[in-house]
Amino acid sequence: MTNPEIAIMMMGVFILFVLLGFPIAFTLLAMGVGFGYYAYFSKDMSSIFDNRIFDLVVQNTYSVMDNHFLTAVPLFLFMGYLVERAGIVARLFNSIRLASSGLPASMAVAALVTCTLFSTATGIIGAVVTLMGLLAWPAMVNAGYDKRFASGIICSGGCLGILIPPSIMLIVYAVIAELSPLRLFAAAMLPGLLLASLYIIYAITLAYLKPEIAPKPKAEEIPPTNKILREVLVSFVPLFTLIILVLGTILAGIATPAEAAAVGAFGALIMSYFYKTLKWKNFRESVFLTAKTSAMIMWLFIGSWTFASVFSYLGGHEVFEQFFKSMDLKPWQFLVITQIIIFFTGLALRVDRDFNNFCSNIFTFVRIIWY
Repeated sequence: MTNPEIAIMMMGVFILFVLLGFPIAFTLLAMGVGFGYYAYFSKDMSSIFDNRIFDLVVQNTYSVMDNHFLTAVPLFLFMGYLVERAGIVARLFNSIRLASSGLPASMAVAALVTCTLFSTATGIIGAVVTLMGLLAWPAMVNAGYDKRFASGIICSGGCLGILIPPSIMLIVYAVIAELSPLRLFAAAMLPGLLLASLYIIYAITLAYLKPEIAPKPKAEEIPPTNKILREVLVSFVPLFTLIILVLGTILAGIATPAEAAAVGAFGALIMSYFYKTLKWKNFRESVFLTAKTSAMIMWLFIGSWTFASVFSYLGGHEVFEQFFKSMDLKPWQFLVITQIIIFFTGLALRVDRDFNNFCSNIFTFVRIIWY
């Protein structure tokens, strides 16, 4: 049943609920089931559950669970969470900080290099920003770094995880757009490393022009060269070798992302064992966080596919298609508009709590005035 007005209202209600702070995955699923029940409603239904929307949800759930590309998601997540809790990143940051002590903003450079390497081992933003915020930010502030400069370094370096392979976002996008994850990984590698290099160049240049924002370490704080070399070999080489094995086998076409992720997860276990940080608490937390994040990603797939199917069935897809065709845009103009839409949509998703608090304050104020 085509009803574009209902489709537009469906989109509007979804945006409102997201701004109010409801989880995106379950909001998509609820909107899909609610409006889908209306779209597929028939007088011939024998019961309230005899509606095709429930068959659609079951079919989408099975399709998500049967997708072999998504097998790589929990494996890469487990690899990243295990590396995070094994203390490997802390040793890596300290070794790179000592090795780059001769550069301006050496701690910032070490933080950015660590973020880049850690991004290739986790594929998500939250873990990188959280860990580096607890590890590198206090170290930089205690060393006399400007707080705004240190915060910018952590946030910019942490966001590299969404671009540098094996990015979870690239795997998710490959499934949705029906593209090859290998091609996306190969295409994102150079821009990710280029962006990390530009961050490092910017930090060094800014510290060179304004030395007061990033003081150099004192000479007595720098250990002998042989000790620095030993720390680099112990912390950098094993993790870098693991990353090369994982990404190298993927980009060379030797292994699929799921197979390489399994090798990476096993390698992270071996590294944790030899670093003597493979404790039951760390292993349990890594498994729990992997299951939690993977489940949310799967529910996001189920909800988005259900929402998209109902939205298209109601005619919403044709409305947007005709709207953009009527504008007669060139490819670069369409690209700019889509980037602006993505930017403001993402901005709205980040202010959902503020919007929720604002609405709560307004409702409270209205109650006080009313009574």
